[in-house]
Amino acid sequence: MTSMSRARVARRIAAGAAYGGGGIGLAGAAAVGLLLAEVQLARRRVGIGTPDRVPNARGLYGNGLPTGGEPPLRLMMLGDSTAAGQGVHRAGQTPGALLASGLAAVAERPVDLGSVAAPGACSDDLDRQVALVLADHGRVPDICVIMIGANDVTHRMPATQSVRHLSGAVRRLRTAGAEVVVGTCPDLGTIERVRQPLRWVARRTSRQLAAAQTIGVVEQGGRTVSLGDLLGPEFAQNPRELFGPDNYHPSAEGYATAAMAVLPSVCAALGLWPAEEEHPDALRREGFLPVARAAAEAASEAGTEVAAAMPTGPRGPWALLKRRRRRRVSEAEPTPSAQPR
Repeated sequence: MTSMSRARVARRIAAGAAYGGGGIGLAGAAAVGLLLAEVQLARRRVGIGTPDRVPNARGLYGNGLPTGGEPPLRLMMLGDSTAAGQGVHRAGQTPGALLASGLAAVAERPVDLGSVAAPGACSDDLDRQVALVLADHGRVPDICVIMIGANDVTHRMPATQSVRHLSGAVRRLRTAGAEVVVGTCPDLGTIERVRQPLRWVARRTSRQLAAAQTIGVVEQGGRTVSLGDLLGPEFAQNPRELFGPDNYHPSAEGYATAAMAVLPSVCAALGLWPAEEEHPDALRREGFLPVARAAAEAASEAGTEVAAAMPTGPRGPWALLKRRRRRRVSEAEPTPSAQPR
């Protein structure tokens, strides 16, 4: 599917989510029977739903850094098993811990990490998760990172419904005063043990949903980072290195790759990224685009950020597309240890 075609589909899904439509699915009707059979086979092969323990990464990171009289920055993780870090054994290997460590190093300030992410969650669980995050009105997070979408695809949730729940979550968090960065739906076509034609369908539907998620998030004042193509080529080339033991969730290296793609956007949302990098770089094909086109391009390229720019124009809302340089874990993670709760 071309980026222009993906932009049209994403715009239609996002419009359906905004205006209450619910009939736009993620896969063509002709493929449904075969897809269902392949999904059941794939579930047995990759072990989806295995009750793996999720490490508890909540706590204070960078606790040896000076506070300057200010409280620690508050980072909250929401979403599914990817946000929770299912598939790794140590708390420090989870994306939340990696992001908190990296943010503490960049901000030179301690970071208090919390998480309400739930393995197996679909986007309709975000209503519950946001309620937990905002239960204490005096402790609204500075930044929320949401990773969601894979289970929406495998559970065949209508894309309009998926985007509606995500947009609502972003709106509530932004209204409360939190910055929001969303890691969009990963490319499920990279799962090694998923066979054709499910692999092609999974890739197509994952990218459609990621593009539609981007439109919904940006319109509510959040920003997105594409995880689809970030993990795609690298997972395809190094499946045994970047997938965990269940062949479905990322390994420690896979989570580090994703977290380091999200970290620059988290820092930028908090005003911590170098000012010179906030201007679009023509050499990296960055710039201002209609939000649907930016969303489609981001869904096809690793680590691409989309954020709101100009309010609207003849072609609708505009967004800034950034291809931020990824930092290695060794460059972003400080030495002070976390104090888990």
